[in-house]
Amino acid sequence: MNNTQSDSYMKGFLPYGFAAFLVGIVGGLSTVLGTAFVQDMNLLYNNTTWTALSQAISTASCAPILGKLCDIFGRGRTLLLGITIFLLGNFLSALAPSLLFMLFARFIVGIGTAAIAPTIMSYIITEFPPQQIAKGFSLYMLISSTSVIFGPSLGGIILHATGWRTLMWISCIICVIFLILCILTHPKTEFTPKKLVGFDGSGAIFIVAFFSLLLCVPAFGQNFGWTSTKFLVVLILALTALVGLFLIEKRASNPILSGDFMMRKSFILPVIILFLTQGLMQANMTNTIVFVNYTQPDNRVISGYAISIMYLGMSLGSILLGPLADRFEPKRILTFSLLFTGIGCGLMLLFSTNTTLLVLAASLGILGFGLGANATIFMKIVLSDIPTETAGAGTGIYGLFRDLAAPFGVAVYVPMFTNEITRIMSNVTEGVTAGEAAVSSIHMLSFIELICIAIGILIVQLLPRIHQK
Repeated sequence: MNNTQSDSYMKGFLPYGFAAFLVGIVGGLSTVLGTAFVQDMNLLYNNTTWTALSQAISTASCAPILGKLCDIFGRGRTLLLGITIFLLGNFLSALAPSLLFMLFARFIVGIGTAAIAPTIMSYIITEFPPQQIAKGFSLYMLISSTSVIFGPSLGGIILHATGWRTLMWISCIICVIFLILCILTHPKTEFTPKKLVGFDGSGAIFIVAFFSLLLCVPAFGQNFGWTSTKFLVVLILALTALVGLFLIEKRASNPILSGDFMMRKSFILPVIILFLTQGLMQANMTNTIVFVNYTQPDNRVISGYAISIMYLGMSLGSILLGPLADRFEPKRILTFSLLFTGIGCGLMLLFSTNTTLLVLAASLGILGFGLGANATIFMKIVLSDIPTETAGAGTGIYGLFRDLAAPFGVAVYVPMFTNEITRIMSNVTEGVTAGEAAVSSIHMLSFIELICIAIGILIVQLLPRIHQK
């Protein structure tokens, strides 16, 4: 589809905006699902790692595959397929009788998300005017984060009143409503699907295998031990899948993971920064819920309020700082937004056994402000120069690494937090409560996150200029 400068690009964005809102609002409602399900099944808290990872793994690993299919079948078909799969996953989540079934259901939800996100980004970079790209990504981030603002709080209220299954049935109803809205508003455009001849099917299999195993490596190491048999098996399988993926993609005539797109400074450096910083969002959300459960078990609803404020901060960051990347050098704006991320993490040092909503909200809200701006600017830097005919593939590849950052944060920071609590409680038998152990653990985590953000700020200075003088 050709780039257009006409005002019709905003009207055409309507179904994609609906899809972004859907993923955001249902995602917000289900932020409390993992901990509620684990408690209901009388499982250990560290199982929240697996419930979060199962969805994140498929969201990330399937993004380049479905992005490639977006270029073949068209954005409209891929968008509606993604929403349908997203609905199916939430339907299965509502029925989940066991941890294994829930992991499968959340994996399906992730596949749906992996189909939706690349189509939205692809629309922005091909249909929005070049000088409005950052503004388009800011709109995308605004819709996504705004729709989540009330999700955690509302989810916590529904959870307290009726339980997590009702929460998932409500999510299914929302999915049906937005599927109908997207069908009604999607323009009837001409698109001739391409043939699947030459599609990198073997590469697709190895992409899912390797990146799924990659995300399991830190989680298995921290939960089962770095010398345990389970960890070593996952590590060996991941390395084997990496070798297989490299050989297959090297020989493929039309590889899913395009080396030309990935081997650029404007791709590699932002991805490194993503892994160091953006993973803080999902990890700190989960850790805040667990922290409040340990320190204030009779006042758990405040964690939902604090997370809602974090998404409010993301919305503000995406609309106040994000669009500035169209006018000023993106890496300067990125440095500024990363400082906000650091302030938010630094405020975790003020957490105590009776942390108020004000302190929780200030930490997550400022963190969210920085993350909302970061996400918009990263997309501007990485995706601005993608050819129209490969927009889906390019956004899918970026989506893979962007979405890997969140589960990477979950896989690293969540077990680090919960396992440190367990270590403190097991080594000290007198004078330390579970709440005090949680405070000590969250302070340790804050120091580590601040170091990661500082490294990210240094790497930003190495990024190439986007706006030439």
